[in-house]
Amino acid sequence: MKVKLRETVPFNKEAADLLIQKDHGLHPDDKYLKPGRIPHIWCPGCGLGVVLTSFIEAMRRKGLTVDQSAVVSGIGCTGRVAGYLDMDTYHTTHGRAIPFATGLALAKPDLHVTVFSGDGDLFAIGGNHLIHAARRNVNLKVLCVNNFNFGMTGGQVAPTTPLEARTSTTPTGNAEPGFNLPYLAHAAGAVYVARWTTFHPRQLVHSISQTFDKKGFTFIEAITPCPTGYGRPNKLGSGLEEMRYYREMSEIRNGADLRETGIRLREKIIVGTFVNTQRADFMENYRGKVVARAAAKGKGKEKGKAA
Repeated sequence: MKVKLRETVPFNKEAADLLIQKDHGLHPDDKYLKPGRIPHIWCPGCGLGVVLTSFIEAMRRKGLTVDQSAVVSGIGCTGRVAGYLDMDTYHTTHGRAIPFATGLALAKPDLHVTVFSGDGDLFAIGGNHLIHAARRNVNLKVLCVNNFNFGMTGGQVAPTTPLEARTSTTPTGNAEPGFNLPYLAHAAGAVYVARWTTFHPRQLVHSISQTFDKKGFTFIEAITPCPTGYGRPNKLGSGLEEMRYYREMSEIRNGADLRETGIRLREKIIVGTFVNTQRADFMENYRGKVVARAAAKGKGKEKGKAA
């Protein structure tokens, strides 16, 4: 079959839709991607493309259209996702993806709102927003792409960089332990918590699919190779070799004790679905308690005036 190159597709949504409808040999994911934006800018060996494809596949499996979904991303390598998806997306300021997404989720409660951002954006400057959104149980799906460093700005140390790992700002090794993201997310209130690497695309697709069925704050950590900023200084090799590293070091333990899921350099990485519970989300609490109480109070005042 003769495949039409993306560069020949005009940057025009109507023309692109027409080509897809007529089946001109375009890739099945093209209806989810903005014409003219592919190929992406990510480094060779980076796993961000795997995570993006997994997200699209999960949407397809659940039968979700681009009109039923929205994506909010922050700054950094992962932030580019917002520019590639052909749906309502927001590329926000540094660390503010969750506040933007919270407003969208509250204004459009029937919309599937996903925060697609990196570990640095979500857990450094954006860490306060994440823990409070989880505490409130805002109806958000957070997909955190963790490459253990600030990749786009030069491979600096991040809140997730493991103890003793090398980065451009810790050339002799990191003196601080990294955050245990699943433990932190669950402690803050997330009702669904999972972790996979880009070596586990089927499991990642399944987890993302599960979050589309849940109400409340869900959190998935997707560990990805960063051969440029993290793999090279830590002698993990190319993107392929770093992927092999994650294959060898990963251990699937669904329901694991989250106190044991911290990541240490060259030690086993526990992956799996750790938490899958349910509790009232923010809108349910707000409408069911705050609004109902205010309405009841208003009726009481009217009765008092009538008397």
